[in-house]
Amino acid sequence: MSEYAPLDLPDNPRLTHNITHFARALRAAGLPIGTGRVIDAVRAVAMAGFTSRTDFFYTLRACLVTRPEHLAVFAQVFRLYWRDPRYVEHMMAMMLPAIRGVQEDRSAQAAEKRAAEALLDGISRDLPEIEEHESDEVQIEIDASTTMSGEERLRQLDFEQMSTAEMSAAKRMLARLTLPVKPFASRRGEASPQGRRIDARRSLRAALRHGGEMRRIHRKKPRDRWPNLVVICDISGSMSQYSRMVLHFLHAVANQKGAGWARVHAFTFGTRLTNITRQLATRDVDAALAAAGRQAQDWEGGTKIGACLHAFNRDWSRRVMGQGAVVLLITDGLDRDAPEALSHEMERLHLSSRRLIWLNPLLRWEGFAPKAQGIRAMLPHVDAFRAGHSIATLEDLALAISRRDDTGEKARLMAALEAQD
Repeated sequence: MSEYAPLDLPDNPRLTHNITHFARALRAAGLPIGTGRVIDAVRAVAMAGFTSRTDFFYTLRACLVTRPEHLAVFAQVFRLYWRDPRYVEHMMAMMLPAIRGVQEDRSAQAAEKRAAEALLDGISRDLPEIEEHESDEVQIEIDASTTMSGEERLRQLDFEQMSTAEMSAAKRMLARLTLPVKPFASRRGEASPQGRRIDARRSLRAALRHGGEMRRIHRKKPRDRWPNLVVICDISGSMSQYSRMVLHFLHAVANQKGAGWARVHAFTFGTRLTNITRQLATRDVDAALAAAGRQAQDWEGGTKIGACLHAFNRDWSRRVMGQGAVVLLITDGLDRDAPEALSHEMERLHLSSRRLIWLNPLLRWEGFAPKAQGIRAMLPHVDAFRAGHSIATLEDLALAISRRDDTGEKARLMAALEAQD
């Protein structure tokens, strides 16, 4: 961090005010920062001093950043907030990355965009005036007639690479999605003149009313029944960004009328299993997810997939899956527990469900292979193995649910497993 020059901050109470506003900018950029961390940051700066910009940077970073993927966002917001001499020019570069020909790493580009959006609030009205002073700049006209629309591009974009504005737009799109399901024939029947089965009970009762004379043969057909949807979502640190978007989608499914599902049950797990079905029943999505966050105390923690599936099979399986439920399991499968126990719990879950579909965001990588022991233990016990990292992959869920022969990537990966063995 030698590029940081000494930081000239006045010795007055406004330091606390500035750190508080800096934390707000980080929160707007997507970092989970609460009041406690802001207080810790103020106290740490008071203890460490702020004569050096490098010390100031690392002191704030130690107090306000808890995840490696947030380091790039923090660095960008810090550089822009604490008196960057090229502040406005950098803002303009963030607004026009494609025209200026910037070719950056995708994660770094997302961090730049989120930092810019967090700090651009209130100065965007000045941008047209700034552009007028750049009259000698070459004007570039772009023919967008054959380019992908903004909404179509957003459908294919990875949740983890989205900026703050893109995540807001994606949540609005998820709220409009549906997850239709076809009914299946139950063993119970209902009266139907064209039914293939004879309704012996009705036929005999009708005959008794006429002295035992059989005047008509009554028929019946299987009654249509809609299954339950059970979602078991991983909310550990490696899955937090994906699980938040999936829960937005699940809230829309749970509160849509006419989708076909009998009931929608939702569970989260990290180090323990939590039932959030009641919280997601709230009509307002923000209130529902806030209540779910308070209910689940293990957000962005570790992962114990085997232990949590054991808790589900022991405590909840008979309650929510007794009538042939479709199960969506959302996790990356990275588990350090014994693979034998995990495989046993996955087998129990598979036998209890009508259809078990595994959504794994790691499938977004072209070179994905089932090398982790958790993935190797879980894969044989699912009906379909699909990606779950974008809006488009969630839209494709309807195909996996409606078609029992759809296995996603399972066949290819099982062949890879057999080749490795």
